[in-house]
Amino acid sequence: MARSIITLTTDFGSTDPFVGIMKGVILGINPEVDLVDICHDIRPFDVLEAAYLIGQAYRYFPPRTIHLVLVDPGVGSARRPLLVSADRYLFLAPDNGVLSVVYSKEESLYVRHITAGHYFLEPVSNTFHGRDVFAPVAGWLSRHVESTKFGELVTDYARFALPQPQRVNDKIVKAVVVRVDHFGTLMTNLTPADLPELFRENPAPFKMLVGKGEITQLKNAYADGAQGELFAILGSSGYIEIAQNRGSASQALGAGRGVEVAVTLQ
Repeated sequence: MARSIITLTTDFGSTDPFVGIMKGVILGINPEVDLVDICHDIRPFDVLEAAYLIGQAYRYFPPRTIHLVLVDPGVGSARRPLLVSADRYLFLAPDNGVLSVVYSKEESLYVRHITAGHYFLEPVSNTFHGRDVFAPVAGWLSRHVESTKFGELVTDYARFALPQPQRVNDKIVKAVVVRVDHFGTLMTNLTPADLPELFRENPAPFKMLVGKGEITQLKNAYADGAQGELFAILGSSGYIEIAQNRGSASQALGAGRGVEVAVTLQ
């Protein structure tokens, strides 16, 4: 039988022991599991950024991978711990909408409220459910305990509407920056379906206003831009990004997550 895989995505950072402690709990239950860090540098409490990040990453893992997503500003409150079964993957997360992108991509979902306390570490802390609830449940799931053992199905789980580009008229589209990556590249919520004019054989000229700058070039690769040049590019996530060759578009434009992107087609 193939070794189980658990991924971890959190806002815990790397200067505290929280991620390592969770890994220790998981390995104590299943020493044969493979643990993969997707990201621990999500902005603190930023559920939307986490939703986009896990939505971008989860499909690149083998079937039956368990994705543990912990950005949990409501830890210790009445919010529920969830186990979500999709066609190919399992997800563990708080019921705060952090899986909203996953919910939008997956057609078949079974969502369970985790209530089987005999799988938890005792006593359960009010401040560290990652250690006491989610990590042990992930460990037991990796040992192929059936998802039905952890709790009953629910249908009223939290999900939020993802920000959508708005077509003002046939020439103007307004969007927003949804994430800034390590390189300072701005990921927008624009896809080629929102701006098909830019992806035709003879693309339309455009002007993209972001922060304190203006973008007029769409490149095929980061290296196509001159050093320091700002340009748009279709990123590997399927969203249009704003990048600077060998620089930070975020710094150059004075723009971060939540900043409006206004595209005018010429």
